[in-house]
Amino acid sequence: MFRRKPLHLQLIGAAALLTALSFFMFPVIWMFLTSFKTQDQIFSVPPVLIPPAEQWNLDNYIAILTQNNGLQGVRDTALVASVTAFISVSIGALAAYSLARFRFGGDEFSFWIISTRMFPPVASAVPLFLLFRQLGILDTHWVLIIANSVFNVPFAVWLLKGFIEDLPVELEEAALIEGATFFGAFRRITLPLIAPGLVTAFLFTFVFTWNEFMFALLMTRRAVRPMTVVISSLAGGHTILWAQIAAAGMITILPGVLVVVFLHRYLVRGLTMGALKS
Repeated sequence: MFRRKPLHLQLIGAAALLTALSFFMFPVIWMFLTSFKTQDQIFSVPPVLIPPAEQWNLDNYIAILTQNNGLQGVRDTALVASVTAFISVSIGALAAYSLARFRFGGDEFSFWIISTRMFPPVASAVPLFLLFRQLGILDTHWVLIIANSVFNVPFAVWLLKGFIEDLPVELEEAALIEGATFFGAFRRITLPLIAPGLVTAFLFTFVFTWNEFMFALLMTRRAVRPMTVVISSLAGGHTILWAQIAAAGMITILPGVLVVVFLHRYLVRGLTMGALKS
């Protein structure tokens, strides 16, 4: 039985959590308020914390979406992130099942896979650029999908391998006795049971790709303009459009927040799955 904490300890804990939440949320709140300011208000002294109510409008958001390739940025980023996450989870689930059930390559091979995720992407930027130039796929969606998948697949393999190892192997053996193939047992038994893990891996790889900047800057020009590149283009040599940068930042973080809000139940189950052992 867990004893309830005294009231004063509960209040102290709530105050500490509220303080931490305010500290970490302050940059987001400041960016949200800045997205409704004018350029003069941003540089005013003393600073304007909250714009006057009558001046709240969507001018900065409209300017981003209509004048600064923001709409294209959202579309391109969403496409690249979604396809990359799908590919990473699909390949990762198959590889993780092989490593967990057949002990293919041993623990050394599993460590080698996750070690590729530790490899700094900047060290591979130039070789990948030269390779993709030879293939003629620079400034396309596929160049970003392939580049991001290279680094996200190892993460998905490492994450899903733990989920599969936590499942009783007897469930799959029973399916095999009933006449199912290994792939049939994987598709009908394993995948439904690790659904929280699949959603967790998808969310992480989606967010990693959505926020990626280096490959997007190096390997795209005009045909493809991810949102991270659009934001960087707002900081020019003579002027920095802070209000539009704040608006673009809010647009950029919104999809990730919505995905987590709608799928948080699976995310929590996925992160806690396997924490208790029978």
